[in-house]
Amino acid sequence: MANATQLKFGYPHTLIKEYDHWCVLLRPQQPTLGSLVLVCKQEETAFSQISQAAFSELKTVTQEIETSLKAFRSFEKINYIMLMMVDPNVHFHVLPRYSSSQTFNGCEFPDEGWPAAPDLSANIDLDNGLMSPLLSEIKKFWMP
Repeated sequence: MANATQLKFGYPHTLIKEYDHWCVLLRPQQPTLGSLVLVCKQEETAFSQISQAAFSELKTVTQEIETSLKAFRSFEKINYIMLMMVDPNVHFHVLPRYSSSQTFNGCEFPDEGWPAAPDLSANIDLDNGLMSPLLSEIKKFWMP
C-alpha cells in the first residue's frame, strides 16, 4: 500500500522504478529537467526512524539514480533535498543541475537557481502533455 507522500507525487503513474524500500518517481513539477522524488515506502516521518534495510538499500538506489540520470542528460551537479514540511513521509527531491537551459520535447527547462540553491518555485508543470514522454524517455536510460 502506497503512503501519502507517494500518492501526493502521482504514484503509480509517475513511477520510474520501485525497490524493496524506496520508489523513484518523476516529479510532476520540474524545477530542472529530470527532477525526481525518491520516497521511502515505509510510514516513518523522520529519517532516523527508517529501517536499517531501507538505509542499506539507499546506496544502490542513489547509484542507479545518478548513473541513469547522467545517461539521460549530462547534469553538472545533483542535489538531494529532504524538506518534509508538507509531505509527511521520508523523501528526497532529486534535482539534476545544469549551468544552461535544457530542452525536451520543444520545452525549455532553465535551472533558475544555478549556480546557487535550486529555485523550487520555478517549475515546468508536466501536466501540459510532457509527463508521459519524459517518463518514457527517462525509463529508457534506467539501469535494469
